[in-house]
Amino acid sequence: MTPSFTSGELEVMQVLWAHESLKPEEIQELFSRPIKNAALRFQLKLLLEKEHVGRIKHGKAYYYHAITTRDSSLQKMVKRMSEVFSQGSIKGLIAELVAAENLSPQDLEELKQFAQQKNAATDKRKKGK
Repeated sequence: MTPSFTSGELEVMQVLWAHESLKPEEIQELFSRPIKNAALRFQLKLLLEKEHVGRIKHGKAYYYHAITTRDSSLQKMVKRMSEVFSQGSIKGLIAELVAAENLSPQDLEELKQFAQQKNAATDKRKKGK
C-alpha cells in the first residue's frame, strides 16, 4: 500500500482520518466542498481498491474507515516531496519550505523551539537505552 492520493481521494481521507467510521452521507456532509453522491462513491470505490479504506456493513448501510494512517501517508508524501524538490534531503525540503514562506521572527522562533524540543526528546530516548 503506497499512499498516493489524488486530490479528491485525499479530501475523503481527511474526513475519515478525523472520524472513526462513517456512512457515505455523513462523509458528504463533512466534506470540505459540495460533492455529488456519485462522485463521492466513486472516490470511495477507488480508495477501497487501493486498500486505503475499508468498509463494514451494518444493516443496509456501509460504514467506511481509514486503513492507511495519516502519519504513514504524511511520511511517505514528505519523502516523495524531498526526492522531487531536494534530492531526497528532508533538511533541504524544510529549508526550501522556510525560504518559500514569509515567516515572521516569531514563527521562526517557534520552529527553533520545536526543533530543540525534538532534539531533547531524541537525546532522552537515546540515554534511556
